[in-house]
Amino acid sequence: MNKRWSKEVRGLLQKKKRKESNRFIVEGRKNIEELLRSNLTVECLFYTEKLNDVIDRYANKKIEILQETTPELLKQNGHLQTNDSGLAVVQIPKFSLPTKKELGNVSLALDNVKDPGNLGTILRIADWYNIKNIFLSKECTDVFAPKVVASTMGAFSRINIHIVDLVDQLSNYKAEGIKILGADMIGTNIHNYKDDAKSIVIMGSESHGISEDVENILNEKITIPRFGDAESLNVAIATAIICDNLARN
Repeated sequence: MNKRWSKEVRGLLQKKKRKESNRFIVEGRKNIEELLRSNLTVECLFYTEKLNDVIDRYANKKIEILQETTPELLKQNGHLQTNDSGLAVVQIPKFSLPTKKELGNVSLALDNVKDPGNLGTILRIADWYNIKNIFLSKECTDVFAPKVVASTMGAFSRINIHIVDLVDQLSNYKAEGIKILGADMIGTNIHNYKDDAKSIVIMGSESHGISEDVENILNEKITIPRFGDAESLNVAIATAIICDNLARN
């Protein structure tokens, strides 16, 4: 990894540079393997001998720059301090907003979710339950930040991510007959909820919940019944519980 690319990669640790260049970084064996399996555009891949078998397996993947490097340089220039396999520079994908027909039975929307680990875990949960579309408010943390990407365990390569004005976009879907659900402390018990239409479930921030302007467009609130004394649930855990119940119902 020469000086020019070291500077480029370190720059992509910052949101401003990612936005300006429309690129992000992917690190570690698992995420790079998932990346090479996807249709995302890989500009550069810096790798050590520990990634040779993966590179051989996906030899037909078009990569503009493929360059061997050392674990020390990966650690110096990337986000992960335990990365001894590879680092890729990838173009940020842009997805068209899905039509009502293109939406699955359940989609997710995140309102002002700030914690990178939670955001990455929610993408991983969505991937597990085959939820293909996630709508993010503009106040959410950057979904292509290194910590978010690392915590998705490859899900970033399979989820269509849409950064939108939630009120405007979800209002449009609501007008087309999509049910807009909001996770809340008070609402229909998710254990008893029966889904009779395509729906988008909104998860709010842990500290403030769903914002007032988004709450005003809900068709219905749903809740996870509480049996103990805990004040609240982590938003990623709550998302998993809701997705599991919707999948079964």
